Amino acid sequence: MKFPQPYTLKQIADILQIEFVGEADFLVTGCNEIHRVVAGDIVFVDHPKYYDKALESAATTVLINKKVACPQGKGLLISKDPFDDFNKLTKFFKPFESAPHQISPTAKIGENVVIQPGVFIGNHVTIGANSVIHGNVSIYDNCHLGENVTIHANTVLGADAFYYKNRPTGFDKLLSSGSIIIEDNVDLGASCTIDRGVSDATIIKEGTKIDNQVHIGHDTIVGRKCLIASQVGIAGCVEIGDEVTIWGQVGITSGISIGDKAVISAKSGVSKSLKTGGHYFGIPAGDFRSKYKEIAAIRQIPDIIEKVKKL
Repeated sequence: MKFPQPYTLKQIADILQIEFVGEADFLVTGCNEIHRVVAGDIVFVDHPKYYDKALESAATTVLINKKVACPQGKGLLISKDPFDDFNKLTKFFKPFESAPHQISPTAKIGENVVIQPGVFIGNHVTIGANSVIHGNVSIYDNCHLGENVTIHANTVLGADAFYYKNRPTGFDKLLSSGSIIIEDNVDLGASCTIDRGVSDATIIKEGTKIDNQVHIGHDTIVGRKCLIASQVGIAGCVEIGDEVTIWGQVGITSGISIGDKAVISAKSGVSKSLKTGGHYFGIPAGDFRSKYKEIAAIRQIPDIIEKVKKL
């Protein structure tokens, strides 16, 4: 999330009513979740295990729950509860904005766009020319669709990230302020769900085709000309390369990458990053050759047991 204008470190500390470490006029231009930070951003961290990752990240301001040595060229915001204070920044800079109509007057819709009955289009949405939006699709605020995009019935774009902190009182939600970018010539099937980024964008790149009932989590990037079959579930912060094929009912865990032109067979469970050009299947997913060797070895177990019994 980028701020409407740069703020100083002191101004941000005043908004949160907390202490800061660093130059008072040090400039802050936005805030972001750790996977997507860039220079000028605030990132939050509330566990010692991740202190170094946050302090050494591209973020130049760190919202942290312990006073530590401030890295050169950065600023610190010292907070009793960085998770809660990060939410306060979201509420301050990007509060929830209710939509006054079924199609918001702030939406920008290109030429020759077909919008079927029952579609909801939120605030500050853009839809490129020659796109077709079928019935009962919901497009939340700040989603941006390119040209020649087709979205089938009941798909939802822009729901909040599935991101919670477990507290003694229950699960505390990290507020979402991000967006979705759908590039040109993308097809989305019926009843798909694509979550917006926590504070950046979830991106589906040009030419990708997605089947019915696919879920894509927050801040995930799907490359160009990918094929994703029905009932695939992709967690947040996944990076998928170009021309990747993912067959039905594949599950992909968060924070990993899948190389260009990889093929993942149906019902696989992907728990680690996969290399470019490979063919993968199984739980956990592995390359075909290794998995076939495993299967062959497992099939020999009954014979081995019988031989042991005869000894």
